[in-house]
Amino acid sequence: MKTTRRTLLKLAGGTVFVAAAPAILTRPARAADKRIAMIVKNLGNSYFDACANGAKEAAKELGGIEIIYTASAKPTAEEQIAVIDAQIAQKVDGIIVSANDADALVPVGKKAMERGIKVISFDSAIAPAGRIVHLSASSTPLIGAKQVQMIAKTLGGKGEVAILSAASTMTNQNSWIEAMKEEWKKPEYKDMPLVATVYGDDQDDKSYREMQGLVKAHPNLKGVISPTTIGIRSGAKAIVDGGLTGKVFITGLGLPSEMKDYVLAGACDSFAIWNPVEYGYSSTMIMADILSGKDTAEGAKLSMGKKGETTVGKDGEAVMGEPFEFNKTNVEEFAKIF
Repeated sequence: MKTTRRTLLKLAGGTVFVAAAPAILTRPARAADKRIAMIVKNLGNSYFDACANGAKEAAKELGGIEIIYTASAKPTAEEQIAVIDAQIAQKVDGIIVSANDADALVPVGKKAMERGIKVISFDSAIAPAGRIVHLSASSTPLIGAKQVQMIAKTLGGKGEVAILSAASTMTNQNSWIEAMKEEWKKPEYKDMPLVATVYGDDQDDKSYREMQGLVKAHPNLKGVISPTTIGIRSGAKAIVDGGLTGKVFITGLGLPSEMKDYVLAGACDSFAIWNPVEYGYSSTMIMADILSGKDTAEGAKLSMGKKGETTVGKDGEAVMGEPFEFNKTNVEEFAKIF
């Protein structure tokens, strides 16, 4: 890590992934003063594994914190609620959640807070009533606009485009898609119509099939935007497997280690992501600040450790930073990191 630390801070580096199974990631040398549960959308998702590794790093820096990384096998609200209930029963001190459904998780979030447990969300928000703070990786307008800009650059602003999203209930996906549509209103995209939006439920096999379905239903399709790491890698695989490289291009939010081969093959010209390791790290640092009694009112400053500070905005919203673009010039370098 020492040889890449400067790069990590300046660009969008990362570190090795942890195992996907629920596990206690770190036990500081002294007895843990606080236990924080990081509850993500589903297991087997390398993006969240990287987030958990960042939580481990933050816990090690802080000391006296035990991180519990857990999730349900499927990305549904019902199963996620059961996981949260289990952590409430274990009387953890804090819960960090990437929500499968913004509104469905409000009651269990309230339940946790009524019992003295601090609740924040990251990646995909719980509605404000069910948590204290939500940490966005970047601002929604920037994330949405960036993805439209990338596919427009690839296609020269001409050609039919579709969206391959995760689940229709996921807060972050829906917010980013709305931001994309706002960007799409600009005159420079008049020859690049959005023809469909489909949902792969953040599952590889379904995302793959949805990509195949898009190509079949829209024979003039030229581009696809997938604002989910599972969707973009599955969609890219479908392009390569279907012999569509150079005919259909995909972009969106992906991990360099998973997208490198598809970029080099020509199925993806460029994609973007924030550093998931830093996302988990920053979320944990914010939770530690909240557990220590820091103010969370609008305008308050919360520490993200080495990432600096973030300001709490309306409805408890805070932002970590900006997404970073990957292409043939840098994807191989970063694929070695995350």
